[in-house]
Amino acid sequence: MEEFNTNWTKEEFKAYLLMHAAEADYIKTEEERAFIRTLVTNESYSKVHKELQGDNDYQRIQKILFNLEKFDYSKSDVQSLVKDIKRLFDADGGMDLLEENMMYGLTRLFKAID
Repeated sequence: MEEFNTNWTKEEFKAYLLMHAAEADYIKTEEERAFIRTLVTNESYSKVHKELQGDNDYQRIQKILFNLEKFDYSKSDVQSLVKDIKRLFDADGGMDLLEENMMYGLTRLFKAID
């Protein structure tokens, strides 16, 4: 069985999650990249970017779940993540259908850790 544990910091996890969300519509715009970089350091962004590109959807979801539990996210922490993801989707002009579907899926994942 494959392991999905990571040795990321909380900021690196946030970078991974936001980059994953930014790919919801298969287009990561410059506005989305710039927004993510306002929330995390370039070092965190770079560290997880290559790993994200090598992961399939299942691996990404498992890593997200692992880190939500690892960092013991509270309801207010999760609400903050949701707010950041919504702001990310608005960075390039608003949420499209694929981004709405990503938001729905991530919200369900977040509820799974309650």
